[in-house]
Amino acid sequence: MSDALVIRPATAADAEAIDGVIRAAFAGTDFGHQGEAELVRMIEADGDALVSLVAEQGGAVVGHVLFSRMDVEADGAALPGAGLAPVSVVPASQGQGIGDALIRAGLDALRDQGVAIGFVLGHEAYYPRFRYSPDLAARFASPFAGPHFMAMMLDSGAPWPLGGRADYAPAFGRMG
Repeated sequence: MSDALVIRPATAADAEAIDGVIRAAFAGTDFGHQGEAELVRMIEADGDALVSLVAEQGGAVVGHVLFSRMDVEADGAALPGAGLAPVSVVPASQGQGIGDALIRAGLDALRDQGVAIGFVLGHEAYYPRFRYSPDLAARFASPFAGPHFMAMMLDSGAPWPLGGRADYAPAFGRMG
């Protein structure tokens, strides 16, 4: 069936389509679609992208998710970490589970890479469904600390660190 949703790794040939998805998804929001699209380009250019996936439906790219490398220290030791930002779905395809499928596939890919902890700055009613927790993130010093800053251990059986520091990829600091 040509309308089946396909989640696959993004390629360089997808750059323009990804840019269009992000701009459409964030148009008219408080987040500023141009900033999100530029952030993705900078993370990719810096080599800090860990997982970049697209959702294709009917031959068109309708969604994208990016997980980037983070500098995380937990209980005095480096911990492989990743930040989710952004996840984007074109408005006509929102509410169909595409963002959910992209995030879940991305988290699986991070686990396969040996990433231990993931962070997101997002809606507190949406991200806990993936096991992101503001309580875990509160244990980490970060410029993004607050109720929208959440974290999850990618191995659900791993103990939560007592505390540490979590810094996003340098591109986030250049967005100022």
